[in-house]
Amino acid sequence: MTAPFRPGPPPGPRPGPPARPGPPPGVRPAPAEEVGEARHPAVDAAVRGMANAEALAPADQIAQYEAAYETLRETLASIDQA
Repeated sequence: MTAPFRPGPPPGPRPGPPARPGPPPGVRPAPAEEVGEARHPAVDAAVRGMANAEALAPADQIAQYEAAYETLRETLASIDQA
């Protein structure tokens, strides 16, 4: 017994994941020094770490970004508790 015909995806390129919002291509965020007076040492260190990750190998970049993410997550959690 054969199953009823089920059409497959249409021919052509498949759509990718939705684009993430962010600055236009070629626009870089302002350095931490130019952000303003409201500063937090842990956040500043995480931002510097992400900026310095450009020079690292891809595997090391991932580790640096994960460490920065964890620092930012913990910092935001501590702000919520204050």
